[in-house]
Amino acid sequence: MGLIQCKNVCKSFGEKVALDRVSLDIPKGKIFGLLGPNGAGKTTLIRIINRITIPNGGEVLFDGRPITQDDVEKIGYLPEERGLYRKMKVGEQAMYFAQLKGMSSREAAAELKKWFVRFGIESWWNKKVEELSKGMAQKVQFITTVVHKPSLLILDEPFSGFDPVNAQVIREEILRLRDEGATIILSTHNMESVEELCDNIALINKSKVVITGGVDEIRRQYGNNNVELIYTGGCLASAPGVFTVLSDQDDAGRHTAVLSLEGANEGNRALREIISQGLTVNSFKELVPRMNDIFIKLVTEGV
Repeated sequence: MGLIQCKNVCKSFGEKVALDRVSLDIPKGKIFGLLGPNGAGKTTLIRIINRITIPNGGEVLFDGRPITQDDVEKIGYLPEERGLYRKMKVGEQAMYFAQLKGMSSREAAAELKKWFVRFGIESWWNKKVEELSKGMAQKVQFITTVVHKPSLLILDEPFSGFDPVNAQVIREEILRLRDEGATIILSTHNMESVEELCDNIALINKSKVVITGGVDEIRRQYGNNNVELIYTGGCLASAPGVFTVLSDQDDAGRHTAVLSLEGANEGNRALREIISQGLTVNSFKELVPRMNDIFIKLVTEGV
């Protein structure tokens, strides 16, 4: 049983259906990618989990029971629309948010100091937020989201505003928090981050769940039996009934070819055929589609 279970959650705004019987099971201690095009219903679902919005039907369970306002204190939520007060000093604001989540003043100061040191931003404590760049403010808001050690983190586009170096710092922190036991819901349009970080995903399109499952499992599910072969020793010919050579690039006798296998689990037969042609196999690996290609396929085809 997951930390968060959504059961047939429905939400409408007037005649606009935002969520239509959405059911999800978000496992404990994993990174769960919540994906979908703009307007699909992701933010509405996040707001329902946070009890900011009340569903018209269905329910959300937290650790097996209906979620309560007390459970919300165990959630760290980083919304896409950032919410720092521009005229306040960074340290005062960080302390304020930490104490809102139930931390004592002493505990908040100690934990915030650790985070400010970890991110190398100790000198920002007395700066006003309006003095910070978008990326700098994003670091502060990330800290205020995680400082109370929530059991559930909901991160909506957490890499927005970061250069590649700082985006990687945040990725490493997300993985570290997961390894320390946090359950993380990651809502993002960055499919590379999904492949790098997420254990499981759900794709919502037009208010419905289109697909959910493990990232590797979904990528293989949408594979097309293509493999990449690197070989030497001659030129490969298609083998009817076993594989078709789709492309073959020759670089000074070292070939990189893409083969389409005629059926599932035909890899061993293909290798035997390749060797029988007198060729030397250097590499033979399955080509699985990227999450970006699967996302586009499912959204554009409306599957």
